[in-house]
Amino acid sequence: MAGSDAMTAADQLIATSPVTDRVNLLGLTRQQLETFFTDLGEKRFRAQQVMKWIHHRGVRDFEEMTDLSQSLRTQLGEIAEITPPNIAEQHDSQDGTRKWAIAVEGGSLVEAVLIPEGDRATLCVSSQVGCSLDCTFCSTGKQGFQRDLTAAEVIGQVWLAINSYDAWQSGKGRVVTNVVMMGMGEPLLNFDNVVSAMSLMCDDLAYGLSKRKVTLSTSGVVPNLDRLAEWADVSLAVSLHAPNDALRDQIVPINRKYPIARLLASARAYLDAQTDKKRVVTIEYTLLAGVNDSVEQARELAALLKDYPCKINLIPFNDFPNSGYQRPSGNAVSRFWQVLTDAGFVVTVRTTRGDDIDAACGQLVGEVVDRTRRAERHRAGRGDHSLLESGR
Repeated sequence: MAGSDAMTAADQLIATSPVTDRVNLLGLTRQQLETFFTDLGEKRFRAQQVMKWIHHRGVRDFEEMTDLSQSLRTQLGEIAEITPPNIAEQHDSQDGTRKWAIAVEGGSLVEAVLIPEGDRATLCVSSQVGCSLDCTFCSTGKQGFQRDLTAAEVIGQVWLAINSYDAWQSGKGRVVTNVVMMGMGEPLLNFDNVVSAMSLMCDDLAYGLSKRKVTLSTSGVVPNLDRLAEWADVSLAVSLHAPNDALRDQIVPINRKYPIARLLASARAYLDAQTDKKRVVTIEYTLLAGVNDSVEQARELAALLKDYPCKINLIPFNDFPNSGYQRPSGNAVSRFWQVLTDAGFVVTVRTTRGDDIDAACGQLVGEVVDRTRRAERHRAGRGDHSLLESGR
């Protein structure tokens, strides 16, 4: 494992992109960039030229954009910038996984992870500094919450991943083939910025990913899921983790507001709105020893999802300090898998990757300047579980 030394809080603030009045073009969609240039009195095609420089070639200096006039380059240098967030730390796992701690405005760190597997490389992208939902088995939620990431900070994680491998037009092949919005935060609580970033991921003038290869994962922010189809048609994953409302209320607190039936109905409506009728929802189910991993619960899950258009991804729990949970045995995972498979579902078990650098699913923490004081409560050993149990 390789990694840089941890940064002090002061170093993080210095490394963080400075606040300026300039427009950061990195996070602008094609339509937004076209509007930017037409407002300057320029032709719309300038947006296409600049997008290629930013997202195909990794260029940040307007003076290097030689197909723009000198006067326009000078003007852009005065009013605009191309500023990704900064890499504070990089860690490489023995299995090839690479994790970045990324410094963002406000002194916090968020994390992104690239998981290579054969010809495929999946980038796990964060959407918020911390998370406001506090699912009990996820280390990110224990860090509390500061703010949403900007569109530039979200798409900047893709830019940084490619730049990290110095792979702009290098002939090395595509560094990022898939993106999953499964890092720190709940993507649907940062709706506009995440939608803009996903638009860039799929735009041929930016990263050109297939919409099937960009996946948004949600714990169940139903109102925003209800309107997602108006703005995006990426793949959808639902973080379910329980076969009934009683248990999900305890481990995924948002279920108290948007219970399972409503969540699954919203996800199905999203599928129904797509032109590709072969799409299915990925049901994510983290297996917690003695909590949700019994054969009876597997049968209950099979009954819940009967005739539902889905595939199921089982995720054996990845431990983190003071989690209060344990990873199930291999036999327990196999039994759970067998019940679902016998019921006719397509079921995969997620391979743990990057756990030697705390990059496995559920382990991303970053360093959050928490404005909720949740991290303080968890460090004190109180957590928020008493609130869940009382229903307050």
